[in-house]
Amino acid sequence: MESTSGTIEQWRMKSVTTKLATLVFSLFCILGCTNQKLSNKDHLVFRYNEHKNIGSLDPAFSKVLSDIWATNQLFNGLLQMDDDLNVQPSIAKSWEVLDSATTYRFNLKSDVYFHKHELFGKDSTRTVTADDFVYSFNRLIDAKVASPGSWVLDKVERFEAENDSTFIIKLKQPFPAFLGLLTMKYCSVVPKEVVEHYGSEFRSNAIGTGPFYLKRWEENIKLVLRKNDNYFEKDNSGKSLPHLEAVAITFLPDKQSEFLQFAQGNIDFVSGLDASYKDEILTSKGELKPNYSEDVNMIRGPYLNTEYLAFFMASELPEVQSKLLREAVNYGFDRQKMITYLRNGIGIPAHGGFIPKGLPGYHENIGYSYKPEKAQDLIKKFKSETGINNPTITLTTNSNYLSFCEYIQRELQKFGLNIVVDVIPASSLKDLKANGQLAFFRASWVADYPDAENYLSLYYSENFAPNGPNYTHFSNPEFDELYKNAYLETDTEKRTQLYTEMDSLMMQSAPIVPLYYDEVVRFTRKNVSGLGINATNLLDLKKVRKTK
Repeated sequence: MESTSGTIEQWRMKSVTTKLATLVFSLFCILGCTNQKLSNKDHLVFRYNEHKNIGSLDPAFSKVLSDIWATNQLFNGLLQMDDDLNVQPSIAKSWEVLDSATTYRFNLKSDVYFHKHELFGKDSTRTVTADDFVYSFNRLIDAKVASPGSWVLDKVERFEAENDSTFIIKLKQPFPAFLGLLTMKYCSVVPKEVVEHYGSEFRSNAIGTGPFYLKRWEENIKLVLRKNDNYFEKDNSGKSLPHLEAVAITFLPDKQSEFLQFAQGNIDFVSGLDASYKDEILTSKGELKPNYSEDVNMIRGPYLNTEYLAFFMASELPEVQSKLLREAVNYGFDRQKMITYLRNGIGIPAHGGFIPKGLPGYHENIGYSYKPEKAQDLIKKFKSETGINNPTITLTTNSNYLSFCEYIQRELQKFGLNIVVDVIPASSLKDLKANGQLAFFRASWVADYPDAENYLSLYYSENFAPNGPNYTHFSNPEFDELYKNAYLETDTEKRTQLYTEMDSLMMQSAPIVPLYYDEVVRFTRKNVSGLGINATNLLDLKKVRKTK
């Protein structure tokens, strides 16, 4: 219901404690004083808040989105993704795929410079060479470094610098998604002399090649990045990037405070739809409310994230072993209604398989839609065949998804299936599902790299958890054979067909209940342009502009 006595941000402002108000005031005063030259150039400073904090600016440790967003402004790799998930050049100007797709030969640009640092000598900088990639990749797989991204190079046999401008990668076997892997921030180039000088403290003394360089980082308080005047990329009109003068990041610890700052115009951007403000800014149909539409832009698009429920197929419970009940759960609730009322229309009902919309291999009709009569008939058949008159199954979730689970619980009870919802901490949920201790649980999968193989690996029998991501312990010889064939298929269209076939085959056994495919939602001030949106939710600020 819309308020008739003023917007909710006015009410919230009155309820903010003196301590929080003082903290917010101090943060923005500090940021405003970081550099006097910026005092009259507010339109050249992009401000956002990172409520999850930032753990490291070292790209070798860019595992979580908050770190990835920051390192994406500071570092480049051989390749990058555009907003349509197409692989594009970055430091590599071109590449060749040789030897039956096992050898990649990258030709590097000659005008890419590291950010200035005294360790580079009299010129305070130097160009990037192929040897820098040899060092960076060796560092990524160094056990002493213990990078969480070392797995990216698991399929690599060797790599070498043919000369200063040519970098060679040899794979153990063909892997069609390899170029996508190289776009990850783990694969960024770093300078040996700076990394070895700082050691583990490189995390807070980051030197890269990106559109911005690190100016100042006071952990838990603020992070300031400044424009890199030596950046090598240009926009479509030939103008040097970036357009902004600086990026200023604060660390208010919750989304409600973050949205309050956005509503007051103190930050330029908010990502995602949090329960604390979703009903304030959006209608139930997912549209901006009138009191925001004049000052705020909303951009949205598919996100490579599938939210789902999963059955542990090795469970001895008859309710889990029965395909009848697994299908009944899939048929027994209205996904569109769930999205409308619990997500304000943000999200795509999962009527396809596990591969999310926006990724090649997705098919909208291989899954389940709402069929209440079908769900009721399947449950009756289960009762008749097993003699179990009160089928019951426990669904384990964390508090963030309780509303979804309770909705499904209520809908299935109408047809005679009793679902008990058990709420546990997110960390416990992660551990228990990995160790096969939950019969039925909520989960989600966000793509590590934009290829459907990343999703289908969760159902390959050799990837059983805890040694792999197959949390359901789904096993099907035909699926496994198709999965192995897809590795060897270099034709993109044929490989996509194999992905769809695998997804359909898995869904026929119903080891999961897809809920929805998430969407990236971004709110910006009207004076911000060029932000863009992409299915990996990567924040790229090099083309962003602000007007006064």
